[in-house]
Amino acid sequence: MAHVRSQHPNAVLTPAGRRRMVGCVLERGWTIEATAERFQVDAKTVRKWRDRFVTEGDVGLQDRSSRPRRSPNRTPEKRRQQVLRLRRQRRWGAEHIGAEVGLAPSTVQSILRSEGLGRLDRGDRATASRPTPQRYERERPGELVHVDVKKIAAIPKGGGWRMHGPAGRPRAFVGYRYIHTVIDDRTRIAYSEIREDETSATAIGVLNRAVQWFAGLGISVERVLTDNGTCYKKQWNLACAELGIAPKRTRFYRPQTNGKVERFHRILLEEWAYIRDWTSETARDTGYHRFMHFYNHHRSHGALGWQSPIATFAHLAGDNLPGAHT
Repeated sequence: MAHVRSQHPNAVLTPAGRRRMVGCVLERGWTIEATAERFQVDAKTVRKWRDRFVTEGDVGLQDRSSRPRRSPNRTPEKRRQQVLRLRRQRRWGAEHIGAEVGLAPSTVQSILRSEGLGRLDRGDRATASRPTPQRYERERPGELVHVDVKKIAAIPKGGGWRMHGPAGRPRAFVGYRYIHTVIDDRTRIAYSEIREDETSATAIGVLNRAVQWFAGLGISVERVLTDNGTCYKKQWNLACAELGIAPKRTRFYRPQTNGKVERFHRILLEEWAYIRDWTSETARDTGYHRFMHFYNHHRSHGALGWQSPIATFAHLAGDNLPGAHT
């Protein structure tokens, strides 16, 4: 992209003004000094535009790019392409991309802005002002896990409205899928399943399997935090008691208390569910399982010092975690 100096429309030395100036010298026989005084410029300026006109004609009177011929400090093209690929594929912010590729966030943002990718779609971010969040983090893995359910529309046969548009989408109602997630507060390690409903029985089944899965990693779940959804009532409390887990609930109308799992679900939607146009539930489920492995083992996380959840736990556990590097 060329960097060209902008000219005020009434400036003396527009290309047309430069043509009149060199005309005074070459066609009317004025001296350099007299022409410079007439146009209120330095004599060197008159000589510069005269010489350019003599060698290049009218083209020489046009504005030129201010970009230097060499930019030794310019980010290498390979690194720039890494930045753009992560933005398009992962929809990460400048700070996250910078941590991943080893560049300053300001440099990443400059690269994104130059390619027209400086902002994500406006609908992807809430713009209303919010109070400063009160952040917290438990001391050890398993001390607290966050649980929640995210509902997403099922995919009709042949793809949904993202492929066919609102007017062309299939009319048959195909229902919803429910993402049940259990995420550890300290390490952000997540266990997640896609189920057909959000009943108490389903939620309890997910919790039981999650507790076993975390135990396989060496994490013992002590407390579980949920919202006040209907699936987290009496039967849920009984199931927690059988597992030796203390159930906790957020205050009404305060979903940010359970913000870690809310944030995970937003990541899941942005980087898996809506990252491409899925043609079937089977394809989307396959992508889901791949993303869950990527999230736990490879995706860096700002709150974890740009480490992955599994790497964070491996560090806390003395690097003795089974499968920590797979």
